[in-house]
Amino acid sequence: MDIGGFQRLIAETYLDRDFRRGKMGTYAWLVEEVGELSRALRKEDFDSLREEFADVFAWLASLANLCGVELDEAAEKYAGGCPKCNAIPCACPEGHAGF
Repeated sequence: MDIGGFQRLIAETYLDRDFRRGKMGTYAWLVEEVGELSRALRKEDFDSLREEFADVFAWLASLANLCGVELDEAAEKYAGGCPKCNAIPCACPEGHAGF
């Protein structure tokens, strides 16, 4: 599944609920899922990591839908590699790339 297809699937599945929850409510759920991802990272639990990455991605797609942002278009920022130095791999000095 590509990014745009995933985002459309999330919209078809959850957009009505997302509208009722609103942007800030949806953002709060995204932040909660990032916290769960953090806990899974500390435990180094691969099965939990996969699940939490999926949840973070789904909530990010929900928030993007509410904001009118197409994630596949947003990802184009990185299509040429590092958006600061345009290199693959990044050639920016450590701490200067912002990533």
